[in-house]
Amino acid sequence: MTQTTASSPATEADDRRLTPRVLLRAVSIGEAITWALLLTGMFLKYVTQTTDLLVSVGGSLHGAMFMVYLVVTAFVGINQRWPWWMFGLGWFAAIPPFATLVYDWWAERRGALEGGWRDAPANGFSLQRIVRWFVDRPITMSVAVIVLAVVILTGSLSGALVGPTGTH
Repeated sequence: MTQTTASSPATEADDRRLTPRVLLRAVSIGEAITWALLLTGMFLKYVTQTTDLLVSVGGSLHGAMFMVYLVVTAFVGINQRWPWWMFGLGWFAAIPPFATLVYDWWAERRGALEGGWRDAPANGFSLQRIVRWFVDRPITMSVAVIVLAVVILTGSLSGALVGPTGTH
């Protein structure tokens, strides 16, 4: 006889939390969206010759999202204990347009994104401790990612909107 129990609120909350798979998927989609913005901007600038504003904005957003994707891929890979070549493939996927979506799909099909965040580092490896520290502090992690994006965007947008220095 099998016994079924109703899921508790804690179990339901655990099912909705931000898992490594969900985090990588969200950032992969965001990176692909910014690629689409940048490519659209390039089309408007070079083909229709109507405006270059979307290149500046899309390029800045894409640059920030590119960096966030690299950090999140490393973060998830450390947690999931990926071999070195999976990190390389993940980072390489950020270069061609929309390849982050393919990488995310491939990693999920391989089972490389299964499970949640690790409760404790397996062998005391320092990067795993850093990941664990941020996982225990999701608000701090979110603020750190936002600050990183703002720093990247501020630098790239200021150059794009002000223009090259030293020109009159």
